[in-house]
Amino acid sequence: MSEHRIYLIHEQFDGERVDAVLARLTGLSRSAIAKIADAGEVAIDGRVAAKSDHVTDGQVVEVNLPEPKKVEPIGGGPKLPILYEDADVVVIDKPAGLAAHPSLNFEGPDVLGALREAGIPVAKSGPPERHGIVHRLDVGTSGCMVVAKSERAYALLKREFHDRIPRKIYHAVVQGHPDPLSGTIDAPIKRDRRHQWKMAVREGGRHSVTHYDTLEAMAGGTLLEVHLETGRTHQIRVHMAALNHPCVGDETYGADPHLSSALGLNRQWLHAKTLGFEHPDGSWKEFSAPYPEDLLRALSLMRDGVFK
Repeated sequence: MSEHRIYLIHEQFDGERVDAVLARLTGLSRSAIAKIADAGEVAIDGRVAAKSDHVTDGQVVEVNLPEPKKVEPIGGGPKLPILYEDADVVVIDKPAGLAAHPSLNFEGPDVLGALREAGIPVAKSGPPERHGIVHRLDVGTSGCMVVAKSERAYALLKREFHDRIPRKIYHAVVQGHPDPLSGTIDAPIKRDRRHQWKMAVREGGRHSVTHYDTLEAMAGGTLLEVHLETGRTHQIRVHMAALNHPCVGDETYGADPHLSSALGLNRQWLHAKTLGFEHPDGSWKEFSAPYPEDLLRALSLMRDGVFK
């Protein structure tokens, strides 16, 4: 059964294409909205609209959304290294290319599918497609991630992450040399105006704070240790790009594609190096994950002066 939705267009969307606006408002991909518009299920001020039509402030947009598809965990991805496991939690070294959980906008393998294949049960709390998930890493980011196995662990860890108790340390290689070499980026983040799959530093966004320190300066790039005070979507990638020092390999946020090719990288050089949290038994647990092969190879090439 379809769902009929009505949206009043505000000034922030003035002049944008209707398919881009609806993608941001509904959470569906732009291609999915385009198909809905092609089927005649989008209207602007009562008239059927094409996907390329532009909207203006004060207009009313209507859309008939198809019944949402159910998403299920998908296995078949890279092997999932287990850093720690007990009755309450499992801590993994998430490989790049593996989503944290299934979603409508990603058709590849995910952590929940990999855990299911490994015979590791997870908590049933939370939305069905996110059972046991208490925090996330981007598909292209590798490293430490904890998943709740017991219901008690799920409740306690969700509260911890909400209260910013866990210790989250990332390592990133960025283009150029940040000035200062150590600093804090305090800049709000929200959806990019033009691309609904991207985030951006924008006025009115969610409070976002990133601390960084230089570990090593190389020709054309810098290895950083990054501490997250908040945990927004793509936070490190967005903040470093805002400084004009995008993560190497992160072409979504402006990284040099020629350098990505020279390094053999098809994702951002970003790794969740260390994760610490209070275990449900009251003890503090902390884990670290080694750099995977693709990041090690790229780092070695950077050290050898691939920019020369």
